[in-house]
Amino acid sequence: MNNNNPDPHSQKPMHMLSLMSPFTHFWILVVIFRLVVWLYSLISYLPYLMLRSSDSQSFSECSRRVKARSISGHPSGPYRDVRALRALTTCIQPGMNTLDRVFESSVCRNPHLDCLGTRELLSEEDETQEDGRVFKKVILGEYRWMSYDQVYKEVRAFGSGLAALEQKPLKNIAIFCETRAEWIIAAQACFMYNFPLVTLYSTLGGPAIAHGLNEAEVSHIITSKELLETKLKNILLEVPRLQHIIVVDDKLKSGSEYPRGISVHSMAAVKRLGAHPENVSRQRRPPCASDVAVIMYTSGSTGVPKGVMISHSNIIAGITGVAERIPNLGEDDTYIGYLPLAHVLELSAEMVCLAHGCRIGYSSPQTLADQSTKIKKGSKGDTSVLRPTLMAAVPEIMDRIYKNVMLKVEEMSVFQRTLFLLAYNYKMEQLAMGYSTPLCDRLVFRKVRALLGGRLRVLLSGGAPLSAATQRFMNICFCCPVGQGYGLTETCGAGTISQLWDYSTGRVGAPLVCCEVQLKDWIEGGYRSTDRPCPRGEILVGGPNVTMGYYKNKEKNTEDFFVDKKGQRWFCTGDIGEFHGDGCLKIIDRKKDLVKLQAGEYVSLGKVEAVLKNCALVDNICAYANSEESYVIGFVVPNQKQLLALAKRKCVRGLWEELCNNPVIEEEVLKVITETALTAQLERFEIPQKIRLSVEPWTPETGLVTDAFKLKRKELKTHYQNDIERMYGAK
Repeated sequence: MNNNNPDPHSQKPMHMLSLMSPFTHFWILVVIFRLVVWLYSLISYLPYLMLRSSDSQSFSECSRRVKARSISGHPSGPYRDVRALRALTTCIQPGMNTLDRVFESSVCRNPHLDCLGTRELLSEEDETQEDGRVFKKVILGEYRWMSYDQVYKEVRAFGSGLAALEQKPLKNIAIFCETRAEWIIAAQACFMYNFPLVTLYSTLGGPAIAHGLNEAEVSHIITSKELLETKLKNILLEVPRLQHIIVVDDKLKSGSEYPRGISVHSMAAVKRLGAHPENVSRQRRPPCASDVAVIMYTSGSTGVPKGVMISHSNIIAGITGVAERIPNLGEDDTYIGYLPLAHVLELSAEMVCLAHGCRIGYSSPQTLADQSTKIKKGSKGDTSVLRPTLMAAVPEIMDRIYKNVMLKVEEMSVFQRTLFLLAYNYKMEQLAMGYSTPLCDRLVFRKVRALLGGRLRVLLSGGAPLSAATQRFMNICFCCPVGQGYGLTETCGAGTISQLWDYSTGRVGAPLVCCEVQLKDWIEGGYRSTDRPCPRGEILVGGPNVTMGYYKNKEKNTEDFFVDKKGQRWFCTGDIGEFHGDGCLKIIDRKKDLVKLQAGEYVSLGKVEAVLKNCALVDNICAYANSEESYVIGFVVPNQKQLLALAKRKCVRGLWEELCNNPVIEEEVLKVITETALTAQLERFEIPQKIRLSVEPWTPETGLVTDAFKLKRKELKTHYQNDIERMYGAK
């Protein structure tokens, strides 16, 4: 037999083996991974059982506990936290019933600890993109810190300076400024000197700013150099009472002209004025608990911004409730502040931190992470430098993080992706059983966790519902619990927050110790407290955190607020919820988002949007319907990377604007959205039948979403009116 001409059949197994070899190696590595994890679990479980005290409980055991009960015994409630069944909590410490006292107490306890930090700007340059657009890029240095004692001295000097400029106690003063250390210094000065602080979002348009300033009758406003030049300057003639503008930046722009009767001062100059002996010695009038601390203008998601009057006692009750849900708060914690301080979520979070001696490092959405839009490539974002332990976020930001990380996972090699998914699913199983996974955290999720600094121990979510997929992802990949909360400006941001050891998704937790929650039947929508298996209805929040009402708006106060027989204030939220057996609340609908179609079916627009945001092709979506039509339509902000990949697969070429306007692409996106909707078991009548792709993303600057990225439905309807007529006209 000729050895040079081997039997072809004898070669076939060798050929198959060479093809299967990498595949076999891959599965050997997977088996090794599973074996290592299993051995680690076995070895670590025995010491865990031995060291675990007899009265300690795992996460899963804790999550099964009843967290709130109906104090009336009726399924409608009111429901209270089991630790507040006898009485609601009103303050952090006895006697600390005004914000100036709370801050002074923190200063006395922690005079030399870091309080407020800001990164040094090293350089700034323009960077031209491939499409010709020019973006500003910055390189930032380390954080520079002010101690609690230093901040207190600045607060005293600034408050004294404002008084020297004829700002009177109980007379409104406005702040129109980005989130920064100077914002909180100005706010604390106003609290100390009893100047009610009118807060306005920095993204509001001219008419809304003028409305707030005129309604509040302010003569003094605190702002930044940029906002003065780009927004405020254009409406000064429309605000006749305005006399003093205080700019928080050190250097004022020279050569600017302002209307007669308006004086412009730097914050530093006002502090120097306040430090003069004759002003320092002037008697100040401290606030009472019932005095107005803040008039917080809403973001205007449902129309003209409303001013919510919030007393010192309201804020203190709210932050007391929030702080109770965050264990071991103290001087070892670092909070990153980047959300708008004109939003109740951020203001409450920072007030909680200052009351407990934490330090606050300031950031912005454009500089938050290494990949943020304003950070120069190769330099560090704020989370990498600050390495916070505490953070608040709105779902829009977490959804972006989730989608970006999962896109990176898709780009991994088969082995890396499988390893990631194995670790992800393994950790999900362990969390469900109440156990942690330090080995997976260190080997697999360390790089993901480093995106937010690597030390995060508590992440608070608020402002809108957080999808189950995103919440689970944040729990697993960032190795920290997500406290999903529910609150409104009208309740000082306080309502409910999930316990940090409760890893269930889709719920917002039990009522905080400062308030109680009742369900009111909404017959028209089909929600009743007698519903099975869970009582359902409109959510009413009552307690000392419920605010004083809307400023100069008696009609809305009568409609939305009431006082019960015991003298307790209540707010009617307009949101629909259901209470689960363990006392946790789930938001299931919103009265204003419910639309009755032509055939009589009810569609919850918020529910449709929450489902479709999980689609990889969708960055944002607004569902639209009206009672004269028989189907839902949608406006979609597509994910650029996913849409370009879809166009490539379908052999469709063109610029970004051309792709978004291409009917073939529109149809393909609609197919993917429909598949997502059906997978999530939406009814056929709930699924958008036609869509319009948006070329530009919706940002607060466009006026189509609020600073908390809530949809402004009225503005979106106006913006897309021609498309609405087209989509409903071509039947």
